[in-house]
Amino acid sequence: MPVILRWLVRLVSIAIALSVAAIAVVWWIAGRSIPEYDADWQVDGLTGPVEIVRNTSAIPHIFGETDEDVFYGLGFAHAQDRLWQMLMVRRTVQGRLSELFGRPTVQIDDLMRRLDLYGHARRSVEALEPQTISELQAYSDGVNAWIRLVGSEALGRGAPELFLFEPEIAPWRPADSVAVSFAMALQLATHHEEEVLRARAALALDDPERLADLLPDAPGTGATELADYASLFDAPLPRYAQSLSPPRHPLHPNYLGRGRGGASNIFAATPERSAAGGALLANDPHLELTAPSPWYLARLELSTGGVIGGTIPGMPMVVAGRSETLAWGITNAYLDDMDLHVEELNPDNPQEYRTPEGWAPFETRRSIIEIADETPITITLRNTENGPVIPGTHFDIATVTPPGHVMSLSWTALTDENTSIQTGLRLMRAQTIEEAFAAGEDFVAPAQNLMVASADGRIGMQVIGHIPWRMTGHQTQARMPSPGWEPDNRWQGITQYFANPTFIDPEGGVLGNTNNKSVDRDFPLHISFDWGDTQRITRLTRLMRDRQVHTRDSFIEAQLDAVSAAARNILPLVARDLWFTGETAPAGTPERRRQRALELLADWDGEMNEHLPEPLIYASWMRHLQQRLIRDEIGPLADEFWQLEPVFIERVFRDVNGAAVWCDVGPSTATETCTDIARLALDDALQELSEAYGEDLESWRWGAAHEAHHDHPVLGDTRLFSWIVNIRQPTSGGDFTLQRGATLGDGPTPYANMHAAGYRGVYDFADPESSVFIISTGQSGHPLSRHYDDLGELWRRGEYVPMTLDPDLARAGNLGITTLTPR
Repeated sequence: MPVILRWLVRLVSIAIALSVAAIAVVWWIAGRSIPEYDADWQVDGLTGPVEIVRNTSAIPHIFGETDEDVFYGLGFAHAQDRLWQMLMVRRTVQGRLSELFGRPTVQIDDLMRRLDLYGHARRSVEALEPQTISELQAYSDGVNAWIRLVGSEALGRGAPELFLFEPEIAPWRPADSVAVSFAMALQLATHHEEEVLRARAALALDDPERLADLLPDAPGTGATELADYASLFDAPLPRYAQSLSPPRHPLHPNYLGRGRGGASNIFAATPERSAAGGALLANDPHLELTAPSPWYLARLELSTGGVIGGTIPGMPMVVAGRSETLAWGITNAYLDDMDLHVEELNPDNPQEYRTPEGWAPFETRRSIIEIADETPITITLRNTENGPVIPGTHFDIATVTPPGHVMSLSWTALTDENTSIQTGLRLMRAQTIEEAFAAGEDFVAPAQNLMVASADGRIGMQVIGHIPWRMTGHQTQARMPSPGWEPDNRWQGITQYFANPTFIDPEGGVLGNTNNKSVDRDFPLHISFDWGDTQRITRLTRLMRDRQVHTRDSFIEAQLDAVSAAARNILPLVARDLWFTGETAPAGTPERRRQRALELLADWDGEMNEHLPEPLIYASWMRHLQQRLIRDEIGPLADEFWQLEPVFIERVFRDVNGAAVWCDVGPSTATETCTDIARLALDDALQELSEAYGEDLESWRWGAAHEAHHDHPVLGDTRLFSWIVNIRQPTSGGDFTLQRGATLGDGPTPYANMHAAGYRGVYDFADPESSVFIISTGQSGHPLSRHYDDLGELWRRGEYVPMTLDPDLARAGNLGITTLTPR
């Protein structure tokens, strides 16, 4: 027996030693892909030497003799730190993910092929100015220089993921950078899914007037009566159509679904409203949280001066940031730049569809999707005069498509003259607000609110992006899919740039936008019926008005404000007949637990603080309340409404136009009141939270449920790698706070922070060097790098790093200087 034990110990020891050695080898091999920042390289394609100085936060400051050389350096730096991320965006737009990941990504590839985003990107290069093409080529040369060095110098494979996938890398081209702008456009698009959902709701509701409750307009808008969706077609449509769309892969541009396109906050003040006498601007664009962040901080020294801010790897520009003379930022404008059209098929020839002039053949072509370890599939791409045909498996389109019909998509981005990327390059060189706004004329999609502050004390906001030219007689006013053969439903082109709203030098000295309704114009000159915010703007307005003058720090406080205007507004309505009523219930009973929850909420100020239980109780209560109000009316469609709609709750509890009818459960014989439903929903919420976090209400914490999920889109769901590549952090804020942390509302983690400010920047022209910025993870895309998540902890705590254009400060204590010299 002792001999057996000795051999067993030896075998176990050997196994452990071999395992440790294997892990060490794998760790060392993967670590080879971490770039050395202090290095000298001879490369092709430069006209002079380039210096890439990385400061203590690994932010590159790039200096060169020409602008093209500087863009070369940015391409080199992007590839060093974010090569895998860039390759995945390119593959996504190309519709070639399944070559690596197999069946799970076929749905993405199918959509990308049908939209032909990469084809449009490739053809759009020809529409760009020669200078833009030259700069895109220089950037591409910088990316390719690093790719070649990885191979020739045995520097790992450029990214650890490349040991698992795609060891061969195609050279980067200018069309690839344009393709990244297309990917961003689709990620920020929202109106196609809104159209489908509104049509589904119109079919499900017995009373068409209740549609204004369930999908309310932003306060202040007044839409005329629309045609009943079912009446537009002779063919029958199901009332409660189940969703046929498969779950979306994390690489899908619309992974988080409806209501989670782009969002942002931006606000600016003139010197008259600034304590230090210089213009102020703050911006925090909101995107899906990922690891690494979609954003990358960089400084470029151009011939027109230094530029610093947030870039998107794959594109050679500072998307949001500042120069010596201007600061700029963006928010999603929610401009209605998409229309779905129902196309009638010829019953005698399904290869034809109805047009105003009669039957016409589809433009068709075949496309082959290669699938890892499977047989390739061939799909037939069809195009109409209105745009590409989108199959019913995408975006739940099948639920609102009558038999004998298909759905096509009109979208401003689908053009071979998409010059959006040119705006960013021109904006970096702009010296005045007028020059910045003029650069916006090249922008196509996704429409943005471009806000600018200047060193001379002026501020302004311009909506940039193409506005479709629609007819007044459009049957659905583009709020639902419309018959594509009707002339009034078809686009007549785009409006001219001067029709885009402009705001310059406001009398009150402050401008702000939170994706809220910016203008109130009648259809068809409207901007949108569906806006991204009705709540944050009320909080921002109050914070801006509470102070006569502002400072950089007061702008930071506003950016990090976690008070929910929605909670302050609807909680007193919902709880008014429950607070301070009834006798004290015995300890340990559901009634006592409910009373204690109401006591906590009665003393709560609406701050979604990660350390408090009240935000969690409130969020869960409102989630269950909305479901109880709607499920008996719209059946399975209620699964699309897990995200709270505060205006809906307010309409119901204020009984706006009879909206309190939602409180009565239709199938029951009793007549339920809104107080009854509120009480039942609170019990639902407390039961859910007790099962998840224990019986002690005071021990619950919002941050435990509202963790920021910075997940790796490819390896984040794997057991082997998720603990290395994913970043999780408890966070404050919520769906309707300025410090926005949007939730899914459904699934195993309904309160997780999935969509937030990946970039924050605050710029002060009274002391430009005091400007600050931050991103949500770190600069590196390598999970083993110390810069993979180092900025993320600062981001979570509401801290920033300096945003200096002083080259001496960048060099002081630098992590390393990469010198590139012409070969």
